[in-house]
Amino acid sequence: MYERFLELLEEKGVKTAAVAKETNIHPSTFSDWKKGKSSPKLDKLHKIADYFGVNVDWISGKSDFKTFDDFALIQSQVQEYEEGSFRIPVLGEVAAGEPIFVQEHYIGYENVPTATAKRGHLFGLIIKGNSMSPRIAEGDTVIVRQQDDAETGDIVIVSVNGEYATCKRLMKYAEGISLISFNPEYKPITFTNEEIETIPVKIIGKVIENRQKY
Repeated sequence: MYERFLELLEEKGVKTAAVAKETNIHPSTFSDWKKGKSSPKLDKLHKIADYFGVNVDWISGKSDFKTFDDFALIQSQVQEYEEGSFRIPVLGEVAAGEPIFVQEHYIGYENVPTATAKRGHLFGLIIKGNSMSPRIAEGDTVIVRQQDDAETGDIVIVSVNGEYATCKRLMKYAEGISLISFNPEYKPITFTNEEIETIPVKIIGKVIENRQKY
């Protein structure tokens, strides 16, 4: 994990002391980390990740994706499966309920038509929970196009605080956004514009297809 921090220092051309000052993290935290005595707690890892603009789970070694925008690794795995279709990776599970951690590792592949593959960087996620039923059920695989914005009414994958994500219908307002479930038993999750910036809340992608599993 510390090796990835060193990589970030080299890329940005800064010293540990500068990171400590900018993030308001005591230098001893980095010293203990380097010596292998302890690792920074999650709140400090978030500060470090925000400073470098990377995925906190990449720093902690839980993910191979340095940022949510870094899908070069995904694209390198996308292969033409047969004439007229491509394979895209299924990365893990995403909540249709309360936000849960997105497991960013391959657990399988889905085939999509070539025309669909040309619409952007695509990946699959398996739905966990029933907040989007009956339209999207637990166990279904959604095909997601990576994008950082969407329109009101779109079904989106939203990252909360850099490590949790959920599948919901997006509603935009002047004051913020609401994430709406199809299942009426679940209340909307609402974020103000200030919360969107400070938490932060980010759109990872738009669901362009749902594949039901029976």
